[in-house]
Amino acid sequence: MAGIGDSEGDVTFRFRWPSALEVVRWELGGRLAGVLVPLALGSVMRSVSYVQRVALEFSGSLFPHAICLGDVDNDTLNELVVGDTSGKLSVYKNDDSRPWITCSCQGMLTCVGVGDVCNKGKNLVVAVSAEGWFHLFDLTPAKALDASGHHETLMGEEQRPVFKQHIPANTKVMLISDIDGDGCCELVVGYTDRVVRAFRWEDLGEGTDHLMGQLVSLKKWMLEGQVDSLSVTPGPLGVPELMVSQPGCAYAILLCTWNKSTGSPPASEGAAEGSREPPAARDVVLHQTSGRIHNKNVSTHLIGSIKQGHSPESGGSGLFALCTLDGTLKLMEEADKLLWSVQVDHQLFALEKLDVTGNGHEEVVACAWDGQTYIIDHNRTVVRFQVDENIRAFCAGLYACKEGHNSPCLVYVTFNQKIYVYWEVQLERMESTNLLKLLETEPEFRGLLQELGIDPDDLPAICALLRQILYHPDQPLQCAHSAPQDPT
Repeated sequence: MAGIGDSEGDVTFRFRWPSALEVVRWELGGRLAGVLVPLALGSVMRSVSYVQRVALEFSGSLFPHAICLGDVDNDTLNELVVGDTSGKLSVYKNDDSRPWITCSCQGMLTCVGVGDVCNKGKNLVVAVSAEGWFHLFDLTPAKALDASGHHETLMGEEQRPVFKQHIPANTKVMLISDIDGDGCCELVVGYTDRVVRAFRWEDLGEGTDHLMGQLVSLKKWMLEGQVDSLSVTPGPLGVPELMVSQPGCAYAILLCTWNKSTGSPPASEGAAEGSREPPAARDVVLHQTSGRIHNKNVSTHLIGSIKQGHSPESGGSGLFALCTLDGTLKLMEEADKLLWSVQVDHQLFALEKLDVTGNGHEEVVACAWDGQTYIIDHNRTVVRFQVDENIRAFCAGLYACKEGHNSPCLVYVTFNQKIYVYWEVQLERMESTNLLKLLETEPEFRGLLQELGIDPDDLPAICALLRQILYHPDQPLQCAHSAPQDPT
């Protein structure tokens, strides 16, 4: 059975079935309400079940980063974008099992994204192939939809990119974000050869609705280890910091130094792919998150800009999380302040952030190959969700699956030609509770007990009363003080 513990101490706690795993049945609820798994330091982990699920048709094969959620048609409602190894890009909308739009790309798609990469004030779909082909798609509707809600073009040709350019090959992961604090989005691409490159869209024509421009290379960084994740988190001064994961639960800050020079970006990298650039080691700041590295080569993922509230300033908290393939999860604040560390018995291959409680605090969501999903809040409260299939790709975020609004969703790509979208994955609270604790928070609870002749501090009598109300409502209430009952 899965164990969990504190990976920073000298002892890693492991709990195995059946000696230390306790299944707790909530008697007041009359049914199995949750499974509580002991954690180190006295906390618990409970299991939850999400039942609102839709199944989407997907017959291709994909890379782990060739899936994302985003508003592709600029209607404020998010869609699901999936790219496969044959170059087919599929966009799913609402709960329709078939793709809403399909697009044709060149090469094996390794990463996809949605964002204002051209800084035109609207989102575009970006798809990058392993061979180095960069595709842009403008999917803002220009034609009426048919009765089923599909574009008329679905009955004919597939959508073609509005722009295509060749960049260095062997792409692996991609990020669309403002990485230098100038208010404009850049494109950051991580490669299989431990290289990260930053690009910016440069317009060649003014005052036109058509895309006339090209990607211009800004900088190239050389890393010591493989790149599995790219993210942005606010720095100490509020300026964005570009982060890249490194093996062994480490990460590096990549310095964007082009704003400190002449201000003009270097020439397009696509025009000088054969040139050799010396690695700028001084622009890569490596951070180790632990003095004890169990496996310095273990694959690591990270996610940054984790919000701590609904206010606009909450995203500037500097919280970020890391996970490793050997089951380590960490929440960090700023550079080297460890908030908590958790060790699980599953291989974690994907890391996301999602507000499942609706309080503005984004939880950390990690997924394992076997479908085990961990949701952890800022206080180290763990909730576990199991998908009963092996997973090849995972993402989490907001998706407009039903009822015409975005809701928190978990998206799993399986090996049985299905994509499962669990929508409305919301929890009232992360921590475990019971009926008695909830009733004690109601101001009239103690008064009602006194009217029934029950001492509000007599716990056995209160439990007997609630048990009678739940299981024997037809019998007359026994309102007298009751002695403690034999637990058997």
